[in-house]
Amino acid sequence: MKPFAFPGIIEDDILGIASQQIPYMRTSWFSGLMKENECMLLEAIGCRGGRVMFFTSSGTAAMEAVVQNYVAALGKAFIIDGGTFGHRWVELCGYHGIGHESMQIPFAEDIDYGLLEERMVQYKPAVLLCQHHETSSGQLFDLKRLSDICQRTGARLAVDVISSFLAERLDMDELGIDVAVTSTQKGLNLPPGAALVFLSENALKVDFLHNNYYLDFQENLRNLERGQTPFSPATTIFMQVHERMRRNMETGIDRIVAATHAKSLYFRELCVRYGWEIPACNPANAVTGFFVHRNSDILCNELQKHGIFIMPSGKPHFFRVSHMGCDTREDLDELAATISEIENRP
Repeated sequence: MKPFAFPGIIEDDILGIASQQIPYMRTSWFSGLMKENECMLLEAIGCRGGRVMFFTSSGTAAMEAVVQNYVAALGKAFIIDGGTFGHRWVELCGYHGIGHESMQIPFAEDIDYGLLEERMVQYKPAVLLCQHHETSSGQLFDLKRLSDICQRTGARLAVDVISSFLAERLDMDELGIDVAVTSTQKGLNLPPGAALVFLSENALKVDFLHNNYYLDFQENLRNLERGQTPFSPATTIFMQVHERMRRNMETGIDRIVAATHAKSLYFRELCVRYGWEIPACNPANAVTGFFVHRNSDILCNELQKHGIFIMPSGKPHFFRVSHMGCDTREDLDELAATISEIENRP
């Protein structure tokens, strides 16, 4: 099987970690592993003096934790509603009764940064919530420009980097990011089931609210001091995180980002060759979204007969291919040729 949907193709030996007998987590050995995880992750994202909280959950739970503990403590939010995942910030703030305004971004388009700043000056939010990469369209937003707007308007910056961590160059301290969230099934190229919340040194000064038992920041930070989580963790996934990050640090984060970028460029060359349209005006490294011309209704099912998985979407004829994982150019050649063959069937 060759999945070009997140998390992508994973090495057999890393997958094999999950098939081992599960060690008990309330041990000094597991505490040491989790402390090493935190150190490697903080270095990889440029969050010096910050902390990483580990949740056994999807990325959405990490987003909800940010809304309940952090945004609710500071006040109202302004939200970049750039697609399915940007809209999730809107839904979460609405669900929890947190004051917010949003700016809807047309599919696969960039933000009007001038208009955004005007609206933030008028609304005076405490926090800007956004995605770095809107995974539903493949569009990458400019975090430097968003950070500059936050600096000028006095808003804090909280970012969903679920599909940009380890795929784009990302330094929380340089960009003045207060909070970032990610999960295991994207840049970490691991099975789903765990999410991470990065808190900058500045964010750690916030007097967090206590609106959620399981996702409470204070309780999770207290347990983090001993290298533990308050409740039973996804033990083998965090063991996989440790091995993945050990290899990443050995390879170098810049080289990993460059390799993902190279794969994305190569697949986009194949899209041009086969005549598929890429709508994103600033495509991200993590994924390529593209429109096919024919047979979109059967494409995913027919690919699965070949052991190939790609990601459909709510847009007719629009599909996405992940560039995470250990696939090769030959794998991408095979993928594109198979899509073309299915597309051109009578």
